[in-house]
Amino acid sequence: MVGPGRHTNERRQSTSERAPEGRRPSVASVLSSFVPTSLARRAIAVSVGTDRAVYDRGEPVEITVEFRNRLPVAVDVPTPRQRRWGWSVDGELEATDERRYVRSRPSTFSFRGGERKRVSVTWSGRFERTDGRHEFVLPEPGPHEIRAFVATGENGRQPHDVTSIRIE
Repeated sequence: MVGPGRHTNERRQSTSERAPEGRRPSVASVLSSFVPTSLARRAIAVSVGTDRAVYDRGEPVEITVEFRNRLPVAVDVPTPRQRRWGWSVDGELEATDERRYVRSRPSTFSFRGGERKRVSVTWSGRFERTDGRHEFVLPEPGPHEIRAFVATGENGRQPHDVTSIRIE
C-alpha cells in the first residue's frame, strides 16, 4: 500500500488473506467485476484516531487509520497517482510543505469483500518547513485537525475521516 513518505514510522495490518493461486474464481470475485467505481468509492469507510486527545508541543502523535470495505464483494478503487491514501495535519499533507514526488501513473487500492486495512503512522509533532532554511517548527497551542483519506483525486468523492487533537 503506497501512502505516507519517509518522515513517518509505519506499520500495516490486513485482516484478509489472498486465495491460493490456481483456484477457480468464486461467485463473489466474479460479482466484484461488476461493481462500478462510484459504488466502490462509497463502499470504503475510513476512520482515523490518535492514542490521546491532548499532547504537549513537539510530542509525537500516534495516528491509526483503518480502511474498511463495507461490501461482501471485492472492490477496486482507482487512484490517479501511485499514492493510494494519505494523512494531513491542518491541511498539510504529512505535516510538511515539502513537495512530494509520486508517479503520476494511475493505481488501484484493492479490497477483498469485508476486508479491513489498518495502518499506524507517527507524526513527529512538528511541521516540516522547506522554503529557504529546512527546519521543523512546533505547532501553535490549540486544536489541530488530523485527516486520513483515500487518494481518489480532487474531482471525485474522497473517502475520509477527521479527528482533532489539542496541543498545549
